[in-house]
Amino acid sequence: MIELGNETIQVKIDLENGARLSSVKWNGYEFAVGFRGNPLTWGWFSMAPFAGRIRNGTIRDSKGNSFQLPNKSHPPHAVIGFGATSKWEDLGNGAQLLNLPEPFNGASVIQKFSIINNSLKWGLEYQANGCDLPVTLGFHPWIARDIGFGPHAQINFHAEKMFRRGDDYLPTGELIKPTPPPWDDTFTELRDTPEIIWPGKAKLQMAANSPYFMLYSQDSEGICFEPVTAPPDAQNLGISGSHQIETLITFSESPNI
Repeated sequence: MIELGNETIQVKIDLENGARLSSVKWNGYEFAVGFRGNPLTWGWFSMAPFAGRIRNGTIRDSKGNSFQLPNKSHPPHAVIGFGATSKWEDLGNGAQLLNLPEPFNGASVIQKFSIINNSLKWGLEYQANGCDLPVTLGFHPWIARDIGFGPHAQINFHAEKMFRRGDDYLPTGELIKPTPPPWDDTFTELRDTPEIIWPGKAKLQMAANSPYFMLYSQDSEGICFEPVTAPPDAQNLGISGSHQIETLITFSESPNI
């Protein structure tokens, strides 16, 4: 376990369990959903080298050769990548390395955290090292609804467009006007910085350098704000994304609303 922090923010990085943030505290409030058994349902972790679901767990290289990804957790689709279920290597100075398994032989990802005043910077970079497979990166923080005084979190989120979701929870590729919450959806063309407010206590804002944003609000204990470089099943939608992503998570006090 690695600990980083300053006077206001303290985080714990669990290398054995996906190099996830098992604890995220600001001014004494805990913002990470704690351990719930399934590695995909707690803490704050990175999604690499794919984010969200991939139809039937099948990807193709540039020559059209198909490769099968693990799909036991959400069959028949692959989901979220290898990062959350792997042991990472500590590189020091808030950085961690994961050498990826088959079929991404030779490729790796580097994650890095840094803390400045009331902000947490979270970065993720993919290094292909000759691997010729599509990649999507993203962040998957389980943000606690209850930070110590009841589950009163309020979501402030506005986007111009949302991907229509099929019955299999995969985006169809059609962009539509966002539907009302609750969500398990992917958005683009955000109108402002997404935020969660705990009236009278705290506000969390998440800014990212990516055009796509997944949001999951159907859980009673946590909310997932998920910047991603491309939507789920991106290759089958004909979409590719950057091999690098960063998000800046800023905490502040919130007045009573």
